[in-house]
Amino acid sequence: MSEHADALATRFGDGGPDGGDIEPNAFLRGVLSRKTVRRYSDRMPEEGLLDLLVACALSASAKSDFQQASVMRVRDADKRVAIGRLFPSMPWIAASPVFFVFLGDARRLQRIGELRGKPVKNGTLEGFFNASVDAALALQTMILCAESSGLGTCPISVIRNEIDTVAKVLELPDMVFPVAGLCLGYPAAEGHVSLRLPRSITTHVDRYGDDALPAALDDYDRRRHARHAIPKEQQRGNAEFGEAEFYGWSEDKARQAAKAEGAAFPPYLRAHGFSFD
Repeated sequence: MSEHADALATRFGDGGPDGGDIEPNAFLRGVLSRKTVRRYSDRMPEEGLLDLLVACALSASAKSDFQQASVMRVRDADKRVAIGRLFPSMPWIAASPVFFVFLGDARRLQRIGELRGKPVKNGTLEGFFNASVDAALALQTMILCAESSGLGTCPISVIRNEIDTVAKVLELPDMVFPVAGLCLGYPAAEGHVSLRLPRSITTHVDRYGDDALPAALDDYDRRRHARHAIPKEQQRGNAEFGEAEFYGWSEDKARQAAKAEGAAFPPYLRAHGFSFD
């Protein structure tokens, strides 16, 4: 059995590859075992550590070295409360010791073009996509580096659902938009390792195929339900879809996706510098 077999079994439980003879690696094990944390102690991380984590985040890969991610730390208590009030089911937004917002920053490259006398139009679909990916890479880099330092994190993508208010609170200019927030602090309670989909349907070699999806989903739903079942009172959309006798992950996510989120995001972007041409 490999040194990572137990972590792989906890994360996937799919009977897939167990890491073979790979040498023990603390970072890999940490990634496999990572947890989302929503309850934090009152202990504030040191400023030097936070500065280092921001530097690590901004060291992430960037499309063509354009560097279209920006990181905003929200320290103002009124701003924190204003954002948290939008999402009452997520009190950790206002309560976590530290809250960052990761921004897709298509503005900076366009300004650089203006400063250097070059006609850069960065409000295209490509510009939006590149800035979004840069910000997402920076976000994930900070998550992994923070967790390796003993901190817990919880990414907050729902802020895009209230983009008009969030952008006003954060005083964002045109062509700068939030990709996600990030709660950060020392954990006050253990989270759990979320069981991931079997690798047989999420990894491919040479060609994409999803013929095995129905059977694999059924198996995954049963295994995940056995580990962390969704309580009946948390079933989504029962008025529309009815109460399910068995409510697995795929039923939950199908119901969630059927109610489209982020309707305000595209019109906001179009009104603030993006044409998507």
